[in-house]
Amino acid sequence: MSIVVYVPADSAAQSVGAEETAAAILKEAGARGLDLKLIRNGSRGLFWLEPLVEVMTTASRVAYGPVAAADVPGLMDALVVAGAHPLCLGPTEDIAYLKNQERLTFARIGITDPLDLADYEAHGGLAGLRKALIMEPAAVCEEVTESGLRGRGGAGFPAGIKWKTVHDQPGPQKYVCCNADEGDSGTFADRMVMESDPFMLIEGMIIAGLASGATEGYVYIRSEYPRAVSQMEAAVKVLERAGWLGASVGGSGRAFRLHVRKGAGAYICGEESSMLESLEGKRGTVRAKPPIPAIAGLFGKPTVINNVLTLASVPIILAKGAAFYRDFGMGRSRGTQPFQLAGNIKRGGLVEKAFGVTLRELIEDFGGGTASGRPFRTAQLGGPLGAYISEDMLDLPADYEALAEGGAMLGHGGLVIFDETVDMAEMARFAFEFCEIESCGKCTPCRIGAIRGKETVGKVLRGEDVARNIALIDDLCELMRDGSLCAMGGLTPMPVLSALRLFPEDFDRAPRLAAE
Repeated sequence: MSIVVYVPADSAAQSVGAEETAAAILKEAGARGLDLKLIRNGSRGLFWLEPLVEVMTTASRVAYGPVAAADVPGLMDALVVAGAHPLCLGPTEDIAYLKNQERLTFARIGITDPLDLADYEAHGGLAGLRKALIMEPAAVCEEVTESGLRGRGGAGFPAGIKWKTVHDQPGPQKYVCCNADEGDSGTFADRMVMESDPFMLIEGMIIAGLASGATEGYVYIRSEYPRAVSQMEAAVKVLERAGWLGASVGGSGRAFRLHVRKGAGAYICGEESSMLESLEGKRGTVRAKPPIPAIAGLFGKPTVINNVLTLASVPIILAKGAAFYRDFGMGRSRGTQPFQLAGNIKRGGLVEKAFGVTLRELIEDFGGGTASGRPFRTAQLGGPLGAYISEDMLDLPADYEALAEGGAMLGHGGLVIFDETVDMAEMARFAFEFCEIESCGKCTPCRIGAIRGKETVGKVLRGEDVARNIALIDDLCELMRDGSLCAMGGLTPMPVLSALRLFPEDFDRAPRLAAE
């Protein structure tokens, strides 16, 4: 009887020894003469349990973790005699962290072989594309609009409206660009999609092309994601050979070709117009708007720009209908959001939940609180330019509007957790320093404001004329917010001002003595 074993090839799993564990399993099986099939799946997103090894049984997959290479002989002993093992976690789907999620976008991740097209189709893949091929383009745009899908990159703009804008533009050449430059601290959902379910992202891009009239697409991936680049390139070739990419998508006579491009490590290229400049072979700097990319984008042509999670949400919307997707969530925030728990957190990983889950549920129920065991103090939402929250904000529902009312933002869905040892004045200084390093330098408020901001917070940290310098920081933040060309400078004030507002005691520095 063949034993089927799954070991993730996801970068997070590899970073903690998944390759060594997989090799040890194959070696041990060979030494024992076992008939064993090893499948390299994606991570389930339970990172504290990686390497997570799953074994197929007649009833379900059974999980073991974390399994180091040294644990493999004992694990094999248990498998051969069907005995108990201390690392056994029971059926994978029954693990509470996983069981209590609503996985729509991540429904296949960790289950299928990422580059097996037959496996993808067996688990619902291509159903949305097949439906889109028999619909009118405007009807596809309307379906996406009715679903309530909004941009998951942070701006939250309705995806269907953006598509319809491109659809309505004249001209034979239009583009779809996927912004996969996932540079925010504590975020990894885009990487997981590209490494573990690349066909889903490509299917979403093809549907976007059919709906908008675009015949070419580009995926812009950050250079720090080499495995995502190789997986996407391999997936493109598989779909080209199968006839789902090229001159006639699925034999429909409608063309869509896809290109994978690698960035060069610039955070600013996560801003859509900087990404377009980079794709055109130029230095990544922000473009002035108008015109918006939907009217004059890549190479001056109408362009749909969405991030990975937005496009990856499209196939299930087309396959199951707008109403199915819209039934998840609350208010104007419909569907699900893959939240990413990172930083000082006991159980870091990915949690896909319908909008409306509270921050407390994410951090305490799923994350288990701080890894250090010290009291929680704050979390930063939405990347390095996102706001900090305090403990009394933990019962806020995680949706676009509720967080905005609380002075925070959802961004890409990343939460970075800090315990009581964090110095919030230092974190405010870091926000300015980050902007200084990553600014494209095109506009003065961002380029100069970040430097002056870092210097001024430094004076506060040294106890120099604290009240006057805090007032100066307030003025500087107002200038950067209102005068910057893009969100790089415009959002830098958000972490600074939230730290000042919620944790003023950290900025109350006593002046140092001259002798010091």
